[in-house]
Amino acid sequence: MRLVDPFVHPAVLYRGEAEYVTALVPFIRAGLEAGDPVAVAVPGPRLRLLRDALRAIGPVTGEAENPADQVQWIDMTVAGRNPGRIIPGVLRAFADSHPDAGRIRIIGEPIWPGRSLVEYPACVHHEALINLAFAGRAVSILCPYDAAGLDPIALTDAAATHPLLIDNGEEQASAAYAPEKMIDECNLPLDHLDADDVATLDFDAGNLAQARAFAAEHAARLGLPTDRVLDLEVAVNELAANSLVHGGGRGTLRVWAEDAHLLCQVDDGGHLDDPLAGRLPVGLGSDGGRGLLLVHHIADLVRVHTTPGSATFRLYFALGTDAPAGSLALSDHR
Repeated sequence: MRLVDPFVHPAVLYRGEAEYVTALVPFIRAGLEAGDPVAVAVPGPRLRLLRDALRAIGPVTGEAENPADQVQWIDMTVAGRNPGRIIPGVLRAFADSHPDAGRIRIIGEPIWPGRSLVEYPACVHHEALINLAFAGRAVSILCPYDAAGLDPIALTDAAATHPLLIDNGEEQASAAYAPEKMIDECNLPLDHLDADDVATLDFDAGNLAQARAFAAEHAARLGLPTDRVLDLEVAVNELAANSLVHGGGRGTLRVWAEDAHLLCQVDDGGHLDDPLAGRLPVGLGSDGGRGLLLVHHIADLVRVHTTPGSATFRLYFALGTDAPAGSLALSDHR
């Protein structure tokens, strides 16, 4: 593949397993031959497919080690379950761990058939934000898209979030590339609450502890596992603290259950004007910025809608085992 300094971010369209291997294995192999650090973050079955293909090829020239053992393999259905944690927890975590590398190579597949409708806008938002998060860095992040299994809207959005498109080995610049526009379009008003049982609490500096206890009590009542109730308390504390500092000194907390998920929402009078807030690693010497990063790490999904003078943070926690919120059929939803 032609590499253009400094940052390369192509979407690769594939149809079936054979095309998947043909499109991606040479990218991995070329990186290993060049001595580049390589990570592959794709759904589990695709992970095994690529790993087995590399093992079948054998060692890189001059190396005794099998190439599959030189790659960092990451199951995106686990590490990227919440799209909001992929940049800090997967992409930047790997790239930043190789500060002296000439180039970093990553395959990242955040959108696959089976991603839910509620997750999809967060996935597109993530793909658009990659371009901001890695601008100016010698990093190649190749994003596969299942052209046979995904709704056509996902492929249209891929052209808007990736400056390069590769289809059947042919590479071309995307005429539709517009990441800033997609970031704005992903700042969607969240669906109106239609649950029958929504617990609501207004909070300020005087009852921050009550907000944590309120969230934990209702989460436990609605069936959230005990260890996740503790996680929810931490997330609520971070969001409520942000409301006190950045959201007008007060906010409203809501907790309810919907589609096999426990949902927790914080509304306040703030404005999240940095599109990468909560998406970048925070150093130990930083005075702030950890709150939303921690929330993204904890929750199974985070959806945000913000305008000047208004911010809504909605967190999703699966009740029991992993519970998808619906199939990825987008045509009637955009």
